[in-house]
Amino acid sequence: MARENIVELIRQRARPESVALMEGEGSRTYGDLLSASTDVAIAIRAQLGPVSNLRVRRVGVHHKSGGDYIALALGILEAGGCFVPIPEELAPAEKRELCERTSLDAVLCEPDFVAEWLPNGRPARIELGGIAFDWHRLDAGNSGLPEADFASLNPAFVRFSSGTTGRSKGVVLSHTSLRERITAANTGLKIGPEDRVLWVLPMAHHFAVSIILYLYHGATTILSEGSVGGDLLDAAIGAEATVMYGSPFHFRQLAGSACDREWSSLRLAVSTAAALDSATASSFEYRFGRPLVQGFGIIEAGLPFLNLAAPSSQPESIGQLLDGYEARLRPLAPSPDKTVGELCLRGPGLFDAYLDPWQLRKTVVDDDGWFATGDLANCDSGGNWFVCGRLKSIINVGGMKVFAEEVERVLSEHPGVQRSLVSGQPHAVFGEVPVATYIPVDGPLRLGELKQHCRQHLSAFKVPLIFTAVEELPTTASGKLRRVDPGVSESTLPNGIASA
Repeated sequence: MARENIVELIRQRARPESVALMEGEGSRTYGDLLSASTDVAIAIRAQLGPVSNLRVRRVGVHHKSGGDYIALALGILEAGGCFVPIPEELAPAEKRELCERTSLDAVLCEPDFVAEWLPNGRPARIELGGIAFDWHRLDAGNSGLPEADFASLNPAFVRFSSGTTGRSKGVVLSHTSLRERITAANTGLKIGPEDRVLWVLPMAHHFAVSIILYLYHGATTILSEGSVGGDLLDAAIGAEATVMYGSPFHFRQLAGSACDREWSSLRLAVSTAAALDSATASSFEYRFGRPLVQGFGIIEAGLPFLNLAAPSSQPESIGQLLDGYEARLRPLAPSPDKTVGELCLRGPGLFDAYLDPWQLRKTVVDDDGWFATGDLANCDSGGNWFVCGRLKSIINVGGMKVFAEEVERVLSEHPGVQRSLVSGQPHAVFGEVPVATYIPVDGPLRLGELKQHCRQHLSAFKVPLIFTAVEELPTTASGKLRRVDPGVSESTLPNGIASA
């Protein structure tokens, strides 16, 4: 029996003459896009050989967001390969580690992209269907993965939840799980062929329950190159966008735009990637006459929550469960607040496995199929859910996750740092930013020295904005770091990562 393939399902449902993508002054129909996908699939099979049930080829994409990115990703999937996004903002060492941990067979890059993190050698240039890309063949070697077990999942997608180090394991989604989660999410979003969705998020981080969902349900995706409020609004109004799926940052930009044009075609605005604050929600609704609907999505579970019931009165709520999902709270012990617990989920489209270390879903969920998210949450009497924080020390920088331990490990490699503690601090623009306190070996270090050291090993959004030298750090009785607020107020933090 033929294995399910999400691209073939999109092809079966698509109207070839309908517009799939709008980008700049041009557009691509579903027929154009799927033809390009087939060309890419043929090229992949020619380069890597026929599809095997014993080893599924893993192909990375390192490319700017846009129509070509979508065609490359679909081509990998259509060829029976597993698509692995490589975020452009990762540091070279992080990209190299991602390739190694995933045992990639190849990486598809923009033409003439100089990738010092890839093995030496001249890449193959491939041009077809109006798309040009460089093909970097890698020596996957002995991956250490149980390849037959991996292949048996019919894997479509692997994404590391944040960077490639720390505790990020790599989430594996099958073609079936992709279909299940996008159909479940659309019970709330209700996206169809009449919709035009304004796209503003990085594709390396948001693809499965967004681009794939829009294509599967026949919508048009508007690829906006701008992130400034006026540019976004011009794109939205010019293309008559009906839906926008973005972060609070983008909605703040729109609400604060000096442009006084009306966005009359908008029917649904969904805020995701970071916690929505009430000020952003109210300013957006006042400006455009539509409430901001907060959604709660995680790579392991898709989009189980959407605040459709009370977006105006309770904008900070993640809303109520979508059809097919169940949620419960795992009690925290000891906890003074019995209404707060760890959010556990059960429902369609749960992840199939963790890649590294290899763990099948059935070994991660409990005996009844509940997945513990690591988020702290509560639920009011009306069935509206709220996320209160994380069990572990993850810092959310504008929707991008930072592991405190990863940054601390980099700081400990500096000869002038004895020990460090990294935590998240509130920030008016990014939600949270990392800050560091450290014990110097021989007196406080120059600010620029520590920043430069971190920038050599970490993505820009992971570099702490503030470094504070202290004589000692809080520890537990066993000598482990006690993660407490180091006392930096929001007012001391600059508004831009690059300026600090």
